[in-house]
Amino acid sequence: MRTIRTLLAVALLAVLVSGCGALRVFFPSDDKDTEAPTLPAELTAPAFLVFSKTNGFRHEEAIPAGIARLQALADENGWSVYVTENGAVHNEEQLARFDAVVWHNVSGDVLDAAQRDALVAYIEGGGGFVGLHGSGGDPSYEWTWYVEELIGAQFIGHIMGPQFQEAKVVVEDSSHAATQGLPASFQHVEEWYSFDRSVREREEFTVLLSVDESSYSPRMKMLWMDDDLSMGDHPVVWSRCIGEGRVLFSALGHQAAAYEKAEVVSLLEGALSWSARLAGEGCAGN
Repeated sequence: MRTIRTLLAVALLAVLVSGCGALRVFFPSDDKDTEAPTLPAELTAPAFLVFSKTNGFRHEEAIPAGIARLQALADENGWSVYVTENGAVHNEEQLARFDAVVWHNVSGDVLDAAQRDALVAYIEGGGGFVGLHGSGGDPSYEWTWYVEELIGAQFIGHIMGPQFQEAKVVVEDSSHAATQGLPASFQHVEEWYSFDRSVREREEFTVLLSVDESSYSPRMKMLWMDDDLSMGDHPVVWSRCIGEGRVLFSALGHQAAAYEKAEVVSLLEGALSWSARLAGEGCAGN
């Protein structure tokens, strides 16, 4: 009952705060792309596919800010980036041209069955995957594999009252390529997500960053609601291997300002490098 009430409150709040565009929380689109985009004739390796389609809630500020940051990182490192909201790019031939795929605040059910299968095969075969914030923030998922295996935990709500709070982020694994440039802890302002479980419970996941719940108020306070969203053990960034593929999810990145923060930028750069096998270890066929 708590989860149902919480999700209802999240959806209602999104509409109240964000306007008509957030109605997709209540009435998500079922739009599926069937005609693949035309990719550039040349993509300098390593190449990253940045996908930001939203059939549910759309992070209007975070999406362009994140794309700009990812492009800047690519320019600095000599990588290439292709940005699209066309889900039909998830096909065997086109995915093979990328070293890693970044799902940037994707929401809703965006791929058809064949496209889902293509993404699974791509990752299992060694392709990288990085999911950012809203890509793990849907109230429910039709694609069970995505939430259970790729992300690893179901979003159950985010803080309100206030929605954005500064909290202490703790680096739990400083040896990982995504976190090597980070201090032992840092302060960050975020719309903190809570999940139905800690991925630490599953040995295939490696927790990279967690949030200290004593440093903020992990509650959803709005209208009739005052729900405790504390998890106790509260990971916010983690990684795993699926087959030969490297997978990383970060719950950070709701506000545009996050993509200007030094620690988040360092995390993104490291996550991209690790997922594309440019740095670090892990996963078969390394």
